[in-house]
Amino acid sequence: MKLNKETFKEYKQYPEKVLQFGEGNFLRAFVDWQIDKMNKEAGFNGSVVVVQPIEFGMVDKLNEQDGLYTLYLQGIKDGKAVKEHEVINSISRGINPYTQYDEYLKVAENPELRFIISNTTEAGIAFDENDKLEDRPQKTFPGKLTALLYNRFKAFDGAKEKGLIIIPCELIEKNGEKLKAIVLKFAELWNLGQGFVNWINEANTFCGSLVDRIVPGYPRDTIKEITEELGYEDNLVNVGEQFHLWVIEGPSWIGNEFPVAKANLNTIFVEDMTPYRTRKVRILNGAHTSLVPVSYLYGLETVGESVDHEVIGEFIKGVVYGEIIPTLDLPQEELEYFAGAVLERFQNPFVNHYLMSIALNSMSKFETRDLPSLLEYINRKEQLPKKLVFSLAALIEFYKGKRGEEAIALADDADILDLYKNAWGSCDGTEAGLRQVVTTVLGYEKNWKMNLNEVKGLTDAVTYYLGKIETLGIKEALKEVM
Repeated sequence: MKLNKETFKEYKQYPEKVLQFGEGNFLRAFVDWQIDKMNKEAGFNGSVVVVQPIEFGMVDKLNEQDGLYTLYLQGIKDGKAVKEHEVINSISRGINPYTQYDEYLKVAENPELRFIISNTTEAGIAFDENDKLEDRPQKTFPGKLTALLYNRFKAFDGAKEKGLIIIPCELIEKNGEKLKAIVLKFAELWNLGQGFVNWINEANTFCGSLVDRIVPGYPRDTIKEITEELGYEDNLVNVGEQFHLWVIEGPSWIGNEFPVAKANLNTIFVEDMTPYRTRKVRILNGAHTSLVPVSYLYGLETVGESVDHEVIGEFIKGVVYGEIIPTLDLPQEELEYFAGAVLERFQNPFVNHYLMSIALNSMSKFETRDLPSLLEYINRKEQLPKKLVFSLAALIEFYKGKRGEEAIALADDADILDLYKNAWGSCDGTEAGLRQVVTTVLGYEKNWKMNLNEVKGLTDAVTYYLGKIETLGIKEALKEVM
């Protein structure tokens, strides 16, 4: 038995209020799931028309199943490991603009259409001067979007109430601003007129957004067992974690039309999402990066076992709550809630997140994710954050390339690997020798964008901890900062 509207007895049809560029795992586990919840719990009463942004994609599979698919959410929920699934009934149909271009443009003529959402990868929001209005379709996503908006502008004679709310989810900074700028660039290139430009500026709302949910996607390894469990065949089974966060930078009135709050979703509307982006990078990514060298040298292999470990678990909590959160400006309660959710995500028993998979390019990661917290902590507290400094010392030890007798498969840019090879190669193991290693690494301005030896007390502290790690081993050395 295959999943479709004939076999899914609870199937419902809703007005097409959302046009979505992208049919991949992430949007189906994130946006379309939220719309399904809003339909069931908040009276949104809307469905999604999915547009395949590239020539070869999955809309045929979607249409074969009438837009239905099963979503498994698995991870920590309310402190417990939870695995649950449901059929998502928010997609009405899929369109391939490469074979159904007229059908694609016709969506713009639907008076009930209100939202456009996209996730076309980071490379998707791009301008190509070779795109033409006459193309069927245009090569780029912004080109396709401009053609669609122009068709809507003409269909409704520029009526301001027929403008749209556009929310890109691509993982680039200022995604909404950049998308709007390219649309306006196409309007100029294609000579679409000042009236259309005014309509874009006055009738349409381009929002920035930040998305966060880990979506492993189609469970190839366990699909046989899942099919037996479900009792039907579903070629679009999707797997995501329990946690989700969507920060939308736009006017709060959008929440009246997109009732995420009524559906108790972790989606918020803000005037400026910069602090939320900073929060994610500093807490989630920063915790990962500061954890890796300490935990791996300790003998652990995954993020999950690290957070569950009696010593390493306390270490990373100390980093997050004691040294990262005090450097951020959002409300304390909000930061602590987010940090708790992050640590729960790290403990997800359904995902084996290997430390070595995070270790790639650890030097540049420490610079973007952890160094800002370290420097801001000094700025605010006028003292060094001991655990972050210890993590930096452990990172230098990690790049020595050995865990006991076992070689570490270091993965970084050639200049970084050469830097460490030369620094450690000339070290005689004395305190003076270790200080020279530390001085060399902290002075590598190409990575740090500054000379860290100029930070008061940092060279001494890193040298001290590195000496402890070298002479006592990571387990004994860690007691110094716990």
